[in-house]
Amino acid sequence: MTGGGLPDTLRANPRLSSWVRVNDDGTVTVRSGKVELGQGILTALAQIVAEELDVDVRRVRMVAAGTDVSPNEGGTTGSMSVQHSGAALRHVCAEVRAGYVRAAAAKLGTDPARLVVRDGEIRAPDGSGVTYWELVDDVPLDREASGAVAAKAPREYAVVGTSVERLDLPGKVAGHRGFIHDLVLPGMRHGRVVRPPSRGAGLATLDTTRAEAVPGVVAVVRIGSFVGVLAEREEVAVHAAELLRAGARWQERPSLPDEFRLAEFLTSAPAETTVVSEAGVPAAAGGPVERTLSAVYHRPYLAHASIGPSCGIALAEGDGSAERLSVWSHSQGIYQLRGELARALGRPVDGITVHHVEGAGCYGHNGADDAAFDAVLLARAVPGRPVKVVWSRADELSWSPLGPAAVVQLSADLDAAGNVVHWRHDIFGNGHAGRPGSHDWVGLLAAAHTAGPAAAPVEPPVNKGPGASRNAIPEYAFPGHRVVDHRLLTMPLRTSSLRSLGAHLNVFAAESFLDELAHAVGADPVEYRLRQLTDPRGRAVLAAAADRAGWGRPRAESVGYGVAYARYKNTGAYCAVVAEVYAEREVRVRRLTLAVDAGLVVNPDGLVNQIEGGAVQATSWTVKEQVRFDRSTVTSDSWETYLILRFTEVPAVDVQVLSHPGDPSLGAGEAAQGPVAAAIGNALCDAIGVRVRQLPLTEQNIVAAMPA
Repeated sequence: MTGGGLPDTLRANPRLSSWVRVNDDGTVTVRSGKVELGQGILTALAQIVAEELDVDVRRVRMVAAGTDVSPNEGGTTGSMSVQHSGAALRHVCAEVRAGYVRAAAAKLGTDPARLVVRDGEIRAPDGSGVTYWELVDDVPLDREASGAVAAKAPREYAVVGTSVERLDLPGKVAGHRGFIHDLVLPGMRHGRVVRPPSRGAGLATLDTTRAEAVPGVVAVVRIGSFVGVLAEREEVAVHAAELLRAGARWQERPSLPDEFRLAEFLTSAPAETTVVSEAGVPAAAGGPVERTLSAVYHRPYLAHASIGPSCGIALAEGDGSAERLSVWSHSQGIYQLRGELARALGRPVDGITVHHVEGAGCYGHNGADDAAFDAVLLARAVPGRPVKVVWSRADELSWSPLGPAAVVQLSADLDAAGNVVHWRHDIFGNGHAGRPGSHDWVGLLAAAHTAGPAAAPVEPPVNKGPGASRNAIPEYAFPGHRVVDHRLLTMPLRTSSLRSLGAHLNVFAAESFLDELAHAVGADPVEYRLRQLTDPRGRAVLAAAADRAGWGRPRAESVGYGVAYARYKNTGAYCAVVAEVYAEREVRVRRLTLAVDAGLVVNPDGLVNQIEGGAVQATSWTVKEQVRFDRSTVTSDSWETYLILRFTEVPAVDVQVLSHPGDPSLGAGEAAQGPVAAAIGNALCDAIGVRVRQLPLTEQNIVAAMPA
C-alpha cells in the first residue's frame, strides 16, 4: 500500500474499467494481472469480487491475463497475488458497487444508505428495486479509482473465508482442452529446437540435407548456434530435429565444476559479498559467551521438474517495422516476457502481445519464457502461420533455469543458559533473479545460443523479499546477528527463481542448527524455540503444530520426530511443521503436521491445498531431488536420472489453519518449503542419531555424515 489509500497495483493501473466490467447478461467480467498456475488464485480473486459487489460468485467471469486486456501487475510471484491483486480488486469493486448504488438511488428516488444489495439486485425498503444489469449504461467505469470508498469490514464477509469450489477444476477433471499444449490455431506449424550437446558449445557446421528432405518439413532455421526446424506435423518436426542433431558438429569444452566438490566450488568462486543484516555484538548483547558452535549446510541444484514440459506458441504477421507478434505462453510474467522479447528482437513492445494460457504448474522461472522465444524465432520464418514449440523431457530437466545450489555456514555464541547471544549466517551461491526483465542482459535461453552466454543472475528487489538471503535474518529474539550473502559472479549452470528461493535452504540450515543447539544444551527442541521466539503468532503456530502432532510421545525404533518453524520472508505466512520419519535403509516421511497462520484467509480449502502441495514438493526436494552433471552438461535429463517423490512415497499431510480474519492476508504458497525440509532433517537425526547437513537426505549422504 502506498500513499493515497490505493494499493500499489491499482495506483499503477487506476482505471476501473481495466479491472471490472458489469454485463447486461447478469455476469461480471474481471481482469487481473495475475495468472492461474494451478494454485487457485483466480478462484480466490473471484471470491473477493463477489464479496465486494454482493453478487453470487458464479456470476464472476475471470479473464485469462493478456498484455492487451489486463492491468500490468508484474509477475505472479512471491506468494503476493491475494495481497496485491486481491487488495486492488477489493478497492475497485467497492467503488463500482457504490456507483451502482448511487445510480439505483437516483432511479428509485431514495437515499443510497437505505438500499440493500443481494446478488446484484438493489432493493429499497418499499420493495422497489433495480439490478446491476439494468443499470449498465448508467454507471460509467471508464474513470480512475478515487480510493474514497471503504471496502467491507471482515465481520461483514459472507463469501470471503468460505471454501468456494475452484473455478478451474471441473474442466481439468473432465479433460477439457485448457492447457497450452492443447491449443490448436488455424494453419499451425510445429517446431522443435536442437540444443547444444553441452554448456558453452558452439555450432561449427550443420548439414541440413537429410532434414530438409523429409516430407512435411517447412523450414530449417539457424541463427548462430540456435537451430530449429518447422514442419506441418509434430511427429515430422521431432524426426527432422533428430536428423539435424546428427548433422551438427559442435565445438565443446568442459566448463562445469566437479559435482562431487560442488560445496568447495561455491565457497571459493569469485563472489560479490553483501552484509544483508547486522545487529548487536556479543559483548553488548547478553553477558559472556560460554561456548560457540558452528555447522555447514549444502543444497544441490534443483530442477522445476514440471510434469508437463514447457510450451510456447507464436504468430508473426507483417514484416519490417510493421511486424506484429502474438505469443501464447504459460509464463508467470507476461508483461516482463513481452519486454524481454522486444529487447531480444530490437522491436517496440507495442508490436507484441502476450496471452497467458495455463500450463503445468512450476512455481518459479522454468522454461515457459524460453519456449515462447523459441516459437517466436521459428514463427518469423513462416509469417502468417502460428508455430507451436513443445520441449522434450530432456530439455525440460537439463535446460530450464535451475534452483541454485548453495552453501550456508552458521555459527552461534551461547550464554550460560544455552541461549543464543549472537548468530552468524553466511550464504554462498548464485543469485535467484534470472527472470525476464530483472537484469540488463536478455535472460532467454535462445539468446545465449544466438548472442552468447548470460551473466550471473542478480537478486530480487528487497520489497519482493530477497533471494539467496530469504529467511536468513533470524526471527528469534537473538540479541545480535550478522547475515552475509556471497553472490557468485560466475554461473556454471543457469539458475533463477524456484519456489521459495533461498528460504528452502536457509530455513533448513537455521532450524537444523537450532536443533543442534537445543541438543547441545540438553533442551527440548520445541521449548528451546519458544523461549527465544517472542512473536505471539509465531509462538501460536509452533505450539499448535507440536500439540496436534502429539509432540513428546514415545517413539518406536527407527522412527524420529522433528520440528521446525519459519515466517515466510519474515513478512508472509507463519508456518510450523512436525515431521514423522521412518529411517532404516532409506528415509520415509510418514506424516507431516503443519500449523499455518496466513491472516485473513479468502478460501480455506485453497490455503490447505497450497500448504499440502508445498509440503509434498518440499519432501521430494529434501529426500530425493538433485541435478546431476559432469564437466560438460547436465546428465539427469530423465525421470530415471532425476528422481522425484513417487505417489507411494507421499506422506500423510495434516494442516491446521489458525484464523486471523481481522488481519491482512499473508502470502502462503511458499510458506511450507523451508520448515518441512528442516523438520524432516531433524526427524532423521532423532531416528538414527546422525546429523545430515547435505541435501538430499539420500543413503549416500547419510552414510557420508556418519562418524568414521
